[in-house]
Amino acid sequence: MTNERLRDAMLRNGLGLDQIALATKVDPKTVERWITKGRLPYPRHRRTIAAMVRETENYLWPDAIAPERKAEIAESEVVKVYPHRHSVPNDLWERLLEGAEQHIEMLNYAGMFLTDNPTLVRKLRAKAEDGVKVRLLVGDPASRAVARRSDEEGIGKGTLAAKVRNAMAFYKPLAEVPNVTVRSHGTTLYNSIYRFDDDMLVNTHVYGFMGAHAPLLHLRRLAGGDLFETYSESFEAVWNAAKPPKW
Repeated sequence: MTNERLRDAMLRNGLGLDQIALATKVDPKTVERWITKGRLPYPRHRRTIAAMVRETENYLWPDAIAPERKAEIAESEVVKVYPHRHSVPNDLWERLLEGAEQHIEMLNYAGMFLTDNPTLVRKLRAKAEDGVKVRLLVGDPASRAVARRSDEEGIGKGTLAAKVRNAMAFYKPLAEVPNVTVRSHGTTLYNSIYRFDDDMLVNTHVYGFMGAHAPLLHLRRLAGGDLFETYSESFEAVWNAAKPPKW
């Protein structure tokens, strides 16, 4: 079975068979078999490749690590659990945003607590100009999912849609900025996700509660871990189904 994840990761990082072969001290044909035949490299080779392509071993080779080991690593991926999003220190959001060098990804419906920060757009623009890939997923204000979530929070079916429109207006100045992509989604949102390189803040959604009053997990990506990767793949699934917003 072809390892498309490995192939894609190499292409994204501009790496060829020869470069991987040189780093792992194997024949290029061996590297080719890792890709085209789905052969499993030795652990030392997996670690080297993962570092080169800036991905986790678990993402590149999901079946390479035993479930028991994955469970142990997942426990270490949890940095802290906050009982409510509003209890997360403001300086943590600032520190993670400022420290991001590769990825900033946000998945929510409106995220008005972020748009209340008048400097956010300027900071995201600066990060993008420094080469950080910024991907923002906001809700589709006309979607059933947004109306349903608004009703479930007890704020009325049209209230959240209005907040989403405000968020879209807030992010509109970033629409033409290189390295920034904004998309609109109408998926049922079980969690809001905020990724800053290898740190991720996951705001769970609880029926009957607004996001600020729901728990939040601070995760840190570890090689071989499964927890961070699960939420990262969820983000990708929503991203792939999302569309450009109707500004």
